Amino acid sequence: MVANRLRLSGQVCTAVVRKTSPSGIPHCQFVLEHESMQREAGINRLAVCRIPVIISGHEHQLITQHITVGKQLLLEGFVHSHKAKTGQSRLVLHAEQIELIDSGD
Repeated sequence: MVANRLRLSGQVCTAVVRKTSPSGIPHCQFVLEHESMQREAGINRLAVCRIPVIISGHEHQLITQHITVGKQLLLEGFVHSHKAKTGQSRLVLHAEQIELIDSGD
């Protein structure tokens, strides 16, 4: 078995785009910004990244309606390389498990 799982928390930092494919599958797309303190080689290091996210399927439609800019999420899924119009490849998180994190507001 080949492993391809990513679990990442963060904040939605771009507008959420909702589309439906020609075959009728709903898709929700946005960028997630993650920031955490990680320990590496005995030293604390600030880890920051932004990753595009796609959530697909009818089973996720209800929860994706609550995803907006600024919302804190915990996502798990697989990564896949998408080729941009410029020809450059970028990793995209295809989220399969979505949890809305209560910000305490």
